Amino acid sequence: MSSALDLFRLDGRVALVTGGDKGLGQGIAIALAQAGADVAVVSRLGNAVATLDAIAATGRRSVALTADLSSTAPVEGVVSETITRLGRLDILVNNAGIIRRAPAVDYGWNDWRAVLDVNLDAVWALCQAAGRPMIAQGHGKIINVASLLAFQGGIRVPAYAAAKHAVAGLTKALANEWAHLGVNVNAIAPGYMVTDNTQALRDDPERSRQILERIPAGRWGVPADLAGAAIFLASSASDYVHGHVLVVDGGWLAR
Repeated sequence: MSSALDLFRLDGRVALVTGGDKGLGQGIAIALAQAGADVAVVSRLGNAVATLDAIAATGRRSVALTADLSSTAPVEGVVSETITRLGRLDILVNNAGIIRRAPAVDYGWNDWRAVLDVNLDAVWALCQAAGRPMIAQGHGKIINVASLLAFQGGIRVPAYAAAKHAVAGLTKALANEWAHLGVNVNAIAPGYMVTDNTQALRDDPERSRQILERIPAGRWGVPADLAGAAIFLASSASDYVHGHVLVVDGGWLAR
């Protein structure tokens, strides 16, 4: 008799994780491998050795793919190479992202465009490119990494807030079209996490104090805090979950 825990296993499945060389993407890629998936790890500079070593320690297969997602040009190649080298594609995690901070009145067009290129345009292009083979095989899991700023406006990050709101909307729009085709499209909205994107906030004693005072859990999140959410949304345990944005924030939005 199978156990309910078997619903969370990813044996025989292949995942593609963008921005998987460090931070949240690295944590998610390793967690999926620990649950049984083979993983294609996409990074801008191809420096995903630490992630691949951690995946190898789980006994799963992995490949490193180099792609600059500031353009949609590499997207089709990333998806096709994953399928060629690992045999299939069952799970897509759109994690790669950047942030640029400045007062809204001074925010430059180049910064605006750079953030939307990576955080929205590449996400859309990857969803579409991965969605085609997933629909053809009758199943698939797409996990977009949103943010608390899919719900709030933030401060000095207008492009990032706009992109993350759009990612939440895109997640719901694709779920409406693809749910009946066997493809689950959901998102994770991390709270304030220890990553390169939050380094400036953590280095600012006053801002860091303000943030910590609002987090009921009393600490910044770490990549490992997303492991359970990622495995759930990638696995059969979430087969009836569509268009959901799962917040992992230490209680921030409840405050």
